[in-house]
Amino acid sequence: MKKLLLSLTILGTALYSCTPKIGSLINVSEVERIETVLSADDMKGRQLFSPELDKAADFIAGEFQKSGLEFFGENDSYLQSFNMLLATPAQVNGNLDQEALSGSNVMVNSTSESVKVNSLTDYELVKVAKDANFTQLVSPLLRSEKNVVVLIDPSHASNFARLARSTGRAKFPTDYSQVFIITENLNPRSLALTVTNTVTKQPLKNVVGVIPGKSKKDEYVVFGAHYDHIGIGRPDANNDSIYNGANDNAAGTTAIMMLGKYFNKLKDNERTLIFVAFTAEESGGFGSTYFSKQLDPDKVVAMFNIEMIGTDSKWGPNSAYITGFEKSSMGEILQRNLVGSKFHFEPDPYPKQNLFYRSDNRTLAELGVPAHTISTSKMEEAPNNEPNYHKASDEIGTLDMDNMTEVIKAIALSSKTIISGEDTPTRVEKLD
Repeated sequence: MKKLLLSLTILGTALYSCTPKIGSLINVSEVERIETVLSADDMKGRQLFSPELDKAADFIAGEFQKSGLEFFGENDSYLQSFNMLLATPAQVNGNLDQEALSGSNVMVNSTSESVKVNSLTDYELVKVAKDANFTQLVSPLLRSEKNVVVLIDPSHASNFARLARSTGRAKFPTDYSQVFIITENLNPRSLALTVTNTVTKQPLKNVVGVIPGKSKKDEYVVFGAHYDHIGIGRPDANNDSIYNGANDNAAGTTAIMMLGKYFNKLKDNERTLIFVAFTAEESGGFGSTYFSKQLDPDKVVAMFNIEMIGTDSKWGPNSAYITGFEKSSMGEILQRNLVGSKFHFEPDPYPKQNLFYRSDNRTLAELGVPAHTISTSKMEEAPNNEPNYHKASDEIGTLDMDNMTEVIKAIALSSKTIISGEDTPTRVEKLD
């Protein structure tokens, strides 16, 4: 019996010695190497639909391959490709009673080649009067799956002009259209409108790698971050016009690449791990929205969304916060797994910013998944409290690479009982 116990002890010691130490795989030099590539000037800010964003995607895919990750689902590469549709009005003709309608007083949110409204009863009618809350009425309509005509009082002219940002974006294909008309006539008797659009496909791609699980292969844990940024803008005082996006969000993308490499070496996951670099977060979260629709949300046990971890948090080094902490038990699990370490996670200290529904975790969270963002970004008076947020100065030189490495290690260590199947976070309440 003693020989058996001694043999087991020796075997256990040997297995432990074969387990890769976290510092050998998640280290400052590797973190800095990847961060440097993603936030370099030659990436030109990784703007949507740019060759540089494609270049970044290929780099991420190459790192996934070197780490030995598998493809996702039926994909034959690490690239998860999909199309958005951009509908640009070519002709706008019609009348609201006797008032002529044209591109100057009509905006259409649609992906159809043609939008026709022959009467006031064709579409649901919404009126935005002078004293109405424009945002409260209009914002939900932009996301709705229904045909609607919105009559907007001219007192909201500035907000009407801002609608161009939403109506002029590429979108997922839809059969629904929202028509916005700025007019003093909020009680018309007739409406006839024809809009002819020029529709073009705009290809996008997430980058996805997988480590299959063992005993709980059909239960998924997702690690995600967006790899796009906002490209080239107006030159700043230093004549710098490249918005490198080192912290936002090359930092988070670096983290998922490091975590994929670490966990595939560790080989300790009972659940399937999915690592995804999302596209188009800065333009509306289209990458994460598409990705979420490829999964059964009931099989997703947890999502770690990693966003802007390159600077110290409000508590200083070795700390980060978790958005929506109170919405599931995931944060408590992560905290418990870090007991005894130098690192600590805290609840989101910026509840007024509604950060839980402002990043790539949003779509899965709305479906009930405990999907939370981990960040160190100071957001008391966003964006002013992060001095480099959405600016050309968001470069690698402004990041604390040592602390960023510790954040990545903390995510790896704190997730251990979730990926092993020992802990299952409670679900987030679904949104209607």
